[in-house]
Amino acid sequence: MEEKARNLLILYASQTGNALDVADRIGREAELRGCPAVVRSIDEYDAASLPHEDTVIFVVSTTGQGDAPDSMKIFWRYLLQRNLGASWLKGMHCAVFGLGDSGYQKYNFVAKKLDKRLSDLGATAIIERGLGDDQHPSGYEGSLDPWMSSLWKILYQIKPQFLPKGPDFGTLDRKLIDLPKVQIKYHDADNVDSEFSTGSGNSMAQISVKGTEMQIERARALYPGKLLNAKNKPECFLNMIKNHQLTGGDFGKDVRHLEFEFVSSTIEYEVGDVLEILPCQSPELVDSFIKRCNLNSESYITVHPREMSDHLRGTHINASDVSVRLKDFVQWTMDVASASPRRYFFEVMSFFATAEHEKERLEYFASPEGRDDLYQYNQKERRTVLEVLEDFPSVQLPFEWLVQLVPPLKTRAFSISSSQLAHPKEVHLTVNVVTWTTPFKRKRSGLCSSWLAKLDPNQGTSIPVWFHKGCLPAPLPSLPLILIGPGTGCAPFRGFIEERAIQSISSSTAPVIFFFGCRNEQNDFLYKDFWLSHARDGGVLSGEKGGGFYVAFSRDQPRKVYVQHKMKEQSERIWNLLSEGAAIYVAGSSTKMPSDVTSALEEIISKEGDVSKEFAARWIRNLEKAGKYHVEAWS
Repeated sequence: MEEKARNLLILYASQTGNALDVADRIGREAELRGCPAVVRSIDEYDAASLPHEDTVIFVVSTTGQGDAPDSMKIFWRYLLQRNLGASWLKGMHCAVFGLGDSGYQKYNFVAKKLDKRLSDLGATAIIERGLGDDQHPSGYEGSLDPWMSSLWKILYQIKPQFLPKGPDFGTLDRKLIDLPKVQIKYHDADNVDSEFSTGSGNSMAQISVKGTEMQIERARALYPGKLLNAKNKPECFLNMIKNHQLTGGDFGKDVRHLEFEFVSSTIEYEVGDVLEILPCQSPELVDSFIKRCNLNSESYITVHPREMSDHLRGTHINASDVSVRLKDFVQWTMDVASASPRRYFFEVMSFFATAEHEKERLEYFASPEGRDDLYQYNQKERRTVLEVLEDFPSVQLPFEWLVQLVPPLKTRAFSISSSQLAHPKEVHLTVNVVTWTTPFKRKRSGLCSSWLAKLDPNQGTSIPVWFHKGCLPAPLPSLPLILIGPGTGCAPFRGFIEERAIQSISSSTAPVIFFFGCRNEQNDFLYKDFWLSHARDGGVLSGEKGGGFYVAFSRDQPRKVYVQHKMKEQSERIWNLLSEGAAIYVAGSSTKMPSDVTSALEEIISKEGDVSKEFAARWIRNLEKAGKYHVEAWS
């Protein structure tokens, strides 16, 4: 029998980076206890090798409505093969930690499914699965800390040889710090590719699309993480041609209708697709970060993985030999003025603090005792990297550590609210400008939405974007539709209606009914004229075409009215369409709306079909399996 691997294997499936951070932390803490740890993204690991592993820790996120991260899908399909028997993983020990949000209906669904499947295949659980919750007062770390403490204690009991330094975190020497995982090489600006250096120092609006594309591609190709590498080169660039506010001026909520035209090339997209935008950070804040860190913005750099053990080589893409200006690297890869740093950032900062009171505070923040206070100071306040560095002026982090620890600048995804049949060379978005007040009464705003809202269509700003499939597949013209989209959830359905209106000119199309919800008719009835025009004179949503348009104004009367109330009023119509094979599409806020809509549908099916609630719930599950129940929800 082949000998089992002697390392602790940690596999992570991350969508936004949290699972990667947790996996890295488990790996660091294992090695502090003398246990060699291998940290790998799950899509870089051959699932067929699992039976040869001794001990595996899985860290997996749940995205959307119970979906696995993209990186996990091939691995998961392999595990679901029927020919894998109940003893396939016999002798392998494992533990699962999930990251999720209890505000979603399928909370930590992926971790729960994985844990059960590993057990079904014969693996032995070291510890009960851990479930991190974004809603916890301390975030996912509220569950992670006690789970890891138990993990080391139990692992030491069953495999003492794995932890030669023992399980006790408190006795470990924390005064040693590893080298950063990357190294920076600086290059003479005179020898830099002249094609690339053209336009350096200018704003994005002043240089060519080609020059901007080159900046972005080179900067993001050099970034040493997994999260950016799939989105190095923008798929194309868009130019804003319209920026129109949909909500009332004094409403307190700013929702925009934005129209863009293709600049570099025209990409084909379908209704229901999603547009990802790489936001532009404030040049002033980028300059402030560079100044605070005593960096030279005009120097040219390359970023390389530091020499490391073989098991970590695969987690980094080889850096190109092409250098990039330091300011451009920060601008397009490092989220310095929007995202909050992770806990490890504070731990590393404590090693470089020269003022004793700052060192003590940072060490406290990085300790288990300081977890809740750190969460209040950092995540709850959404402190940015720049703000944290300014709060601890004695800390001077080397640029290598900053590149490793500053959260990556990520794309932001928006549902497309247009049909390319109606607008061949354009793409439209419906964007809620995100703003909020922190517990300490500080005003905050979303990086991408606030940047887009301030753009002037006359400026000619080129915007880097990527197109991809969302959760709402484009329906055939012959498919009856029941659409539910309160608030900005109406965005994809604007494209659906545009497309079906054009299709209905040349052929017969199936009926569409649409349930929209907002607070007030006067303030946030988004696209009012558009919906009403299609609901009369033989339009797609008109009674003559078998359609319908129903609006719930939640605040225009003493009793709050939501889309699910309007659905129940149209119980018979919904049932008739379902009986004709209609598909249900739901889009909007992920809080309570999707589950409230599902409950309303269960009531309708139970009432109109004269069946039990349990049977109605099974009916909806069968609709999902048949590809006729789709939900796209966002927080």
